[in-house]
Amino acid sequence: MEITAKTAKDLRLTEEEFELIKTKLGRTPNFTELCAFSGMWSEHCSYKNSIKWLKTLPREGGRMLVKAGEENAGLMDIGEGYGVVFKIESHNHPSAIEPFQGAATGVGGIHRDIFTMGARPIAALNSLRFGSLEEKKTQHLLAGIVHGISHYGNCFGVPTVGGEIYFDECYHTNPLVNAMSVGIVKVGETVSATATGVGNPVMYVGSATGKDGIGGASFASAEITEESTEELPAVQVGDPFQEKKLLEACLEVIQTGAVVGMQDMGAAGIICSTAEMSAKGEAGMYIELDKVPMRQTAMKAWELLLSESQERMLLVVEKGREADVKKVFDKWDLENAVIGHVTDDGLLSFYMNGELEAQIPAQELVLGGGAPQYEREARKPKYLDEVDRFNIDSVKEPSDLKAVAEQLIQLPSIANKRWIYHQYDSMVGTVNTSTNTPTDAAIVLVKETGKGIAVTVDCNSRFVFADPYKGAMMAVAEAARNIVCSGGVPLGVTNCLNFGNPYDPEVYYQFVQAVKGMGEACRKFDTPVTGGNVSFYNQGPEGPVFPTPTIGMVGLVDDVSKKMTLDFKQAGDEIYLLGNVQNEISSSQYLSKICGIEQSPAPHFELEEEYKLQEVVKQLIQQGLIQSAHDVSEGGLITALLEKGFHRGLGFAASTAISDESPVRKDAFLFGESGSRVVVSVNEKQQEEFLRFIEKSKLSCNRLGNVTGSDVTVDYQNWGNIADWRKLYDNAIEKHLAKDTAPEEALSMI
Repeated sequence: MEITAKTAKDLRLTEEEFELIKTKLGRTPNFTELCAFSGMWSEHCSYKNSIKWLKTLPREGGRMLVKAGEENAGLMDIGEGYGVVFKIESHNHPSAIEPFQGAATGVGGIHRDIFTMGARPIAALNSLRFGSLEEKKTQHLLAGIVHGISHYGNCFGVPTVGGEIYFDECYHTNPLVNAMSVGIVKVGETVSATATGVGNPVMYVGSATGKDGIGGASFASAEITEESTEELPAVQVGDPFQEKKLLEACLEVIQTGAVVGMQDMGAAGIICSTAEMSAKGEAGMYIELDKVPMRQTAMKAWELLLSESQERMLLVVEKGREADVKKVFDKWDLENAVIGHVTDDGLLSFYMNGELEAQIPAQELVLGGGAPQYEREARKPKYLDEVDRFNIDSVKEPSDLKAVAEQLIQLPSIANKRWIYHQYDSMVGTVNTSTNTPTDAAIVLVKETGKGIAVTVDCNSRFVFADPYKGAMMAVAEAARNIVCSGGVPLGVTNCLNFGNPYDPEVYYQFVQAVKGMGEACRKFDTPVTGGNVSFYNQGPEGPVFPTPTIGMVGLVDDVSKKMTLDFKQAGDEIYLLGNVQNEISSSQYLSKICGIEQSPAPHFELEEEYKLQEVVKQLIQQGLIQSAHDVSEGGLITALLEKGFHRGLGFAASTAISDESPVRKDAFLFGESGSRVVVSVNEKQQEEFLRFIEKSKLSCNRLGNVTGSDVTVDYQNWGNIADWRKLYDNAIEKHLAKDTAPEEALSMI
C-alpha cells in the first residue's frame, strides 16, 4: 500500500510529523514503521507538548536515589538499606469507554511499573473524578471503575490504602482515573530498564499477545467523542492472578543475577519496551515477532508491535543464562520465549517469518531522542476575568448555619466514601497502620525497618481552575500538610497532570501555570518530582475538565509509635486552630454547590505561611504536645471538626468569635476553604506548654473551644449529637445512588 500524509493522519500523526519521519529514516516508512511512530510519538508516550515544561520541575535532591525519568518510577532512600519506589499514572480514556477494564488495567499497569524495578508493591492509592452523582451515566461509571479497581487490587493482593474522589459536572464525559502504587526495595537490588551487551538474548514473559489494546497510546491522545465507543479494541483486558504470578516470578528471577534489564509492556506495547530499553542502553535489537507468544492467529507485525495486552514483560538476560531464567518462569507457569537479541547498531529490526517488517533507529522513537517537542500557544482564559469580579459581599450570609452544615457534609465530594472504599481490601499483604485510627495520610508499615511510609494523593481542581499557578501550589502544599499532620516528613512527589486539549491556548495556559506553581512548591518543601505522567485531551463536547494536576506524595515516619491521628481523644481536651483565619468563601464547596456560584478566585494561600505552619506541626508532634491533628480542606472548618469527632463519637463546643480586631463572617469562618490551617486538640495538662511553644513560634493560633462528650455546640447553640451528624455524613452517597439506581443495579451494568 502507498504510505501518504493521509495514512499518517489516520494514525493521529500530523503532516509535519510525517515529513519529519521521512527525513529521519531517509525514506518513506512502510505501514508497520508508521504505526510504530504513531504509538511512540503519541502524546501519551512522547510528551511532545509537555516535556519542555516538565523539565523545569525540580528533579533532583532530597533523598532521591535515581534522577527523575531514569527509571520506570521514582526511588527515594528511607534508611536502613531500603528505598521506596512510587509512581502515579492515568487511565482516563479507557475508563470512560469501558469503566471496569479501563480502571482494572490502570491498576495493573502502575503496579508493573513498580515491580519491574525489583520492588514489591505494598500499597495502592487512587484519585477519581466523576460528573454529577445524580446522573445515571455517572453512577454507571462510578460502579464500573470502583469495581475494576477493587477487583484487580484485591485479587493481586496489594492493599488500597487511600485516595480521593470528587464529583463535578466538568467530568461528565471524561472521568479521571489516576492510580498510584508504592513499593519497597533493598537499595542496590533494583533492576534498570535497559538493554546492554551485544548478543544478550531478549526474552518475552507473561500473557500471550492478543489484539486487545491495539492503538491504546494514540487513543489516549485524543478527545472523547460519541464515536469513541467504536474504539473498544483500544481498551485492554486484565488478569490480576496472572499479574500476581508475574510479580513473584520477576522478583525471583532478579535474584538469579541473570537479568541485565527489564521493562513492562505498557502503553504502545512491544515497540515501546524495545525502543526505550535500546535507547537507554545505546543499543539495538533484532526481534523475531513470530516467536512472540500469541493468543490469536495470523496477527500482523504492526498488531504485535502495538498490542497493549496486559501482564507482559520484556527482559534482557545474560547470554548463557537463558535456562536459569526459563526455569523460574516455567515454575510459575508463565509463557516465556527468547524473541531476539541485543545488537550494537542502534536499530530496532523486526522480522516476521524471516522477512524484515520494520527497521527504525531506537533513538528516533523515544522521549528525549527523535520524538518532536513543541511549545504551544498559551493565552489567559477569558473566564478568569469573571473569576476576578467575584465579591463576597454579593453573597448573603445564611441565617441557619446548622442547616447549611448539614447540606455541606452530605455533598458527594465531602461525604463519607465508605460505599467505595469498603470494596477495597486495605489490609491484604501488609500492615496499613491508619485503617483503624484515621490519619490525614495513610501510613503503611515497612516491616523490614519498623518505619512507616505516609502516602497521599491530593488536588483540589476547583482551586486550580480559579488560579492554575496558585492552585497547583496548594495541591502540593495539601499533600505535604497531610503527611506532616500524620507525623511524617515529605520525601518526594509523583504527579498525574490531567488537562484538556493542549492545542487550545487557554488549556495550555492552565498547564504551563500549573507546572510553574507545582515546581515552586516542590522546591520549597524539598520534594523533588520523581516522575508521573501527563494526560491531555480530557474533554468532551461540553469542554475541558478542570485542570487537575494530581499530586501523589510519599513521606517517612521514622518512628511509627509517634504517628499522629486526626481524631479527638477524650472529652475536656482543648481545640485550637493553627494558621491564619481568612474572611473568604472563594472556590469553596459551600459557594459553588450551595450558593450556586461557580466563578470565584482561589482562596488565600502564601507559600511561606504554609511552610511555617508545617514546620510547627512537625515539632508539636515530635514533642508530644498535641493529641490530634487534621488539616482544613473541603467543607472548611466545620467539616474538619466533625470528622475529628466521628471516630470516637466525641462532640465539641466551638465558637466563631475568635477576634474582635478582624471580624470574620460566620459562613466564611465555618465553611471557607483557605489553605494553611490545621485543627489540633491538646490535653488540658499540656495546654500551658503548648501555648508557650506556639508563642515562641509566632504562628497564628486561636482557641476554638473544647471536646465534649457527644453534643455538638456552635456559639452556644446545640447542634445535636455527633452520632446524628455521622449518619448524615456516612449515608449521603448511598442516598444519592438510591435515588435512581441502587449500587447493585449499577454494578449489573458493567
